[in-house]
Amino acid sequence: MRISDVLRVKGDQVVTVTPDTDVRQLLTVLAEHRIGAVVVSVDGSTVNGIVSERDIVRALADRGAAVIDEPVTAIYTENVYTVGLEADLEQLMRTMTERKVRHLPVVRDGALVGIVSIGDIVKRRIDELETEHSALTNYIVGDR
Repeated sequence: MRISDVLRVKGDQVVTVTPDTDVRQLLTVLAEHRIGAVVVSVDGSTVNGIVSERDIVRALADRGAAVIDEPVTAIYTENVYTVGLEADLEQLMRTMTERKVRHLPVVRDGALVGIVSIGDIVKRRIDELETEHSALTNYIVGDR
């Protein structure tokens, strides 16, 4: 199973914000789209960074409420690990666990084409297991 299979079902919409977006606006975007992270991009195609709810919480804990008026670049992760469309889901799960990240931008030829979350991967894996379980049950019990 590959990332391209996940995006085929999930879709390729990616919510982005520009580097000059302040954290207050970021909170609105996250709430509006009911998501946990956004890609920071100057043009909607280039991955300049990623910022998540965790980044906001950590910044609030470290610097207090004043962080709300700072740009997202004050709290984001600049060196973003990305994956390609042909990435294998098992390797991706391992990478997410080892790097302790929940969201990975998907790129093709350097351009942003999607984003996957640990939730997307878990959902896909559960679907696979349910299909496998059903097939095995039908094989053993048969249709009677």
